[in-house]
Amino acid sequence: MSETTLNLRGLKCPLPALRVRKALSKVASGDIVVAECTDPLAAIDIPNLLNQTGDKLVEKSVADGVLTFRIRKK
Repeated sequence: MSETTLNLRGLKCPLPALRVRKALSKVASGDIVVAECTDPLAAIDIPNLLNQTGDKLVEKSVADGVLTFRIRKK
């Protein structure tokens, strides 16, 4: 099991969700993708993306204006 961190700071909708989708397509089942975003719309877009893909949001946190999503590939 591996972990990939995406620095998506400064990207605006829909780029964070698109980059997360691309990263999830490249990792193995059970791997973790960590997405760090500054776009507030990512709080809506990324959970909606995961509803479509079936991947699991393990953790979501906010610190200093950065939204961090930990996602486990199904």
